[in-house]
Amino acid sequence: MTQSSPINRRFVLAKRPQGMPTGEDIVLKEEEIPQPGKGQMLLRTLYLSLDPYMRGRMDDAESYSAPLAIGDVMVGGTVCRVEKSEHPDYQQGDLVLAYTGWQDYALSDGEGLQKLDANMPHPSYALGLLGMPGFTGYMGLTDIGNPQKGETVVVAAASGAVGSVVGQVAKLRGARIVGIAGGEDKCRYVAETLKFDACIDHKAPDFAGQLKKACPQGIDVYFENVGGAVFDAVLPLLNTKARVPVCGVISQYNGQNSAFTEDRLPLLMGTILKKRLRVQGFIIFQDYGEHYPEFFKQMSQWLSEGKIQFREDIVDGLENVVEAFRGLLSGKNFGKLIVKVAE
Repeated sequence: MTQSSPINRRFVLAKRPQGMPTGEDIVLKEEEIPQPGKGQMLLRTLYLSLDPYMRGRMDDAESYSAPLAIGDVMVGGTVCRVEKSEHPDYQQGDLVLAYTGWQDYALSDGEGLQKLDANMPHPSYALGLLGMPGFTGYMGLTDIGNPQKGETVVVAAASGAVGSVVGQVAKLRGARIVGIAGGEDKCRYVAETLKFDACIDHKAPDFAGQLKKACPQGIDVYFENVGGAVFDAVLPLLNTKARVPVCGVISQYNGQNSAFTEDRLPLLMGTILKKRLRVQGFIIFQDYGEHYPEFFKQMSQWLSEGKIQFREDIVDGLENVVEAFRGLLSGKNFGKLIVKVAE
């Protein structure tokens, strides 16, 4: 349930997780609500985005962003309301897109904030379709994947926030799109609601065979969100000069694939060479930040025209955030995972 008491609940990193994070790794702290000084404002979290990259920030390992320190508030994109303002550019009641993390309240000097339309019908979309996940799917597909009319595009985690955008944008560009998802319900949604040409259940015992049958002309673009056994099934189907945008490898985030039974690197490198594959990782705002306005304009237009469908999986109450995050890492969410923190 949402919360309205005069306490700021904060979920902080207590220790580095070994495998799947638990309530011992991420703990609840309570403190008084901070008050803004000159040039500051108090933000009230309304919606919190949960995303796979957060797991990587919990490890003390080199990456594209610095790891969280022990005691830090867990990171995350948020839609917030300005509760009090001592800042000349913001007024009480303004809606903003922020990065205040897993807490009820936060102070801000305005750096990194983006004002939102106070009348937008779905403010939480700023964390999904119109935010980082949608932007990731759009740019990774159109710039690195660059699908052409009639080509076959395959996307893993196809019912999720990124994968669902990848597939629908590929269809708008005239490609044939095959999704991969976990379970009958997700596959049905991808095929019937999102209008993919096919969707294969990666939990099926004959998954690799079904994928091959669904891609009789091979795969021209594979948008990578998962890694592991899914990529094993995709690799032999990649066509010469196929493009592979690498967005994430969620199957490996908790270390469960850290010890493969065989070394896959020689096969991968040999295939890259022989088929002249383009395999490129990307970090969305670091690589494409200047393109966000063009993305926002295009996606907003498609949304208003009914050309894009988007599903949210909303969890009510910040107190449920740890279990929701664990579910995200094990594929239990169905759509963009959002925590509703306040009305």
